[in-house]
Amino acid sequence: MKVRPRSLPPGWYPGGKEQTVREIEDFRRTLEKPAAGPGAGAIAGIAPHAGWSFSGSIACHVFQTISKDTQTIVVVGGHLAPHSGLLAAFEEGYETPLGTLAADVELLELLRDSLPLTEDRYADNTVEIQLPLLKYLHPEARALHLRASPSAEALQLGLELAAATGRLDRKIAVVGSTDLTHYGDNYGFTPRGSGPRALEWVKQVNDRRIIEALLDMELEKALELATREQSACSVGGAVAAARFAEQTGTARGELLEYRTSYDVSPSPFFVGYAGIIYPGSA
Repeated sequence: MKVRPRSLPPGWYPGGKEQTVREIEDFRRTLEKPAAGPGAGAIAGIAPHAGWSFSGSIACHVFQTISKDTQTIVVVGGHLAPHSGLLAAFEEGYETPLGTLAADVELLELLRDSLPLTEDRYADNTVEIQLPLLKYLHPEARALHLRASPSAEALQLGLELAAATGRLDRKIAVVGSTDLTHYGDNYGFTPRGSGPRALEWVKQVNDRRIIEALLDMELEKALELATREQSACSVGGAVAAARFAEQTGTARGELLEYRTSYDVSPSPFFVGYAGIIYPGSA
């Protein structure tokens, strides 16, 4: 069995099993929304991918809300240019501090027959940071590691994932992995200067616009905003998850949580984080 090794050092998320379990349980104690039961809960979501100390609790909230009878959870990351296409890990499993997470190889092969998937040979945080959460909260589920460029190809990926649920007779959920506005000199993005005015603009304008587009299923608009306003770093993953949800009967998303890295550690440069879910149709 070929296993994709961990690439992120401890600090992004814990290095050992006991600390990983402890941190996830600490996250769960802070959650207001209870875990979804069998047959209930979300079929898709959007989770941030910073280090766990900044956004791990929000990502945990998203994964905990995914239906517990889900058989495969697809994590779609990003950090790609518009022309980069669709990438997939071809390994049969993924290393986590909680043990190997099995890949859904059958789903991968089905997607390879219908989409131009390139092997993802690069270290990247957008998917890996989510895998221990998936392993702990959904221990019986398989996973699939994908990344999508911020383009129409991400929307097509969502369509193909929705079609796969019927073709494989399998309950699939999709989580898109993205952070929102990266603001400050460190990121080369300071359209509102610095200080409280800049922070308020990110929260109330730039991040809010793209969050509303994702909640309202205005996915072409979300792609445009991310490109024009630099309001999401990996919007391909987000719109793939939302398109999947739309095709499987969800009319609108739900915002679970929102904050910025400034709320955790005040700094002249900061990043927005949102947790969004798409409930299953009744």
